[in-house]
Amino acid sequence: MTGVDPRDPATADSRGHAFGDYRRFLDPDGLRGARVGVWREGVFGVSPEADAIADAAIGELSRLGATVVDPADIPNVADVFGPELTVLLFEFKADIAAYLSELERTSMRTLADLIAFNDANAEQELRWFGQEIFLLAEATTGLDDPAYLEALATAKRLSQEGIDGTLDRFDLDAIVSLTNSPPWTTDLVNGDHFLTASSTPAAVAGYPNITVPAGFSFGELPVGINFIGRRWGEPTLIKLAHGFEQGTRVRHAPRFLPSLAVRDFIPRDTGARANGGAAASTARAQDAAAGATPTGRRLAGRL
Repeated sequence: MTGVDPRDPATADSRGHAFGDYRRFLDPDGLRGARVGVWREGVFGVSPEADAIADAAIGELSRLGATVVDPADIPNVADVFGPELTVLLFEFKADIAAYLSELERTSMRTLADLIAFNDANAEQELRWFGQEIFLLAEATTGLDDPAYLEALATAKRLSQEGIDGTLDRFDLDAIVSLTNSPPWTTDLVNGDHFLTASSTPAAVAGYPNITVPAGFSFGELPVGINFIGRRWGEPTLIKLAHGFEQGTRVRHAPRFLPSLAVRDFIPRDTGARANGGAAASTARAQDAAAGATPTGRRLAGRL
């Protein structure tokens, strides 16, 4: 995953910055003496279960020898989403055509071909999900369009300046945040139940971001924390993440359950919880299991 790929011009800048073996950076005591900042704004505050796990993990960072700056928020993240979507739409149309051009056993060659195929087979392909993103991408022009070039430059500038500025302002080795909310059920009727994530700034900037397990909601649903660093900062992040992983050992192997019943989401204790009590938590858990709608709640109540 490192080094220069002649088929991918974006990798050219990595020449001289990649290593053939990253195991040298593994350090079980890697957090001792490090300075890490916590990015909370726009990530925390929407999933009490995930917040509790992340806050416990932040406490572990201190126990393992790190100096924690809390908060150390990345600015202007919300301003990245608009330009990022524009870039995605333009690049998807161009790149899917490049990918399809190399396939032999298909007549599909462009995004327009895929759209037409979906329309012709709508009962199978579009029964549960539309192709709105395909249509938006198809409406774009080429990668020389000024609108694309401006969006690309804006998204990268905001993301890179946000990460670098935060690291510089607080003299940090890395930024730590909540990776994600607990996994949610697939809802074919109402759509995605995404709550939160923190991957955007590093992904858009082209900076490294490593996530490790931090805990489990209701014993089975994994939640992680992630370490975000500077460009070419993989060695530092591997050191920090390995230190956390080895110092906490929170991961357990998945049990590959056929399903999680609603009762599996209900806390065994009835005492008040930090997020407002077990009753509220149970309601949220039932929403997650059956869909946050009156019909879903009624269904959850019958399970």
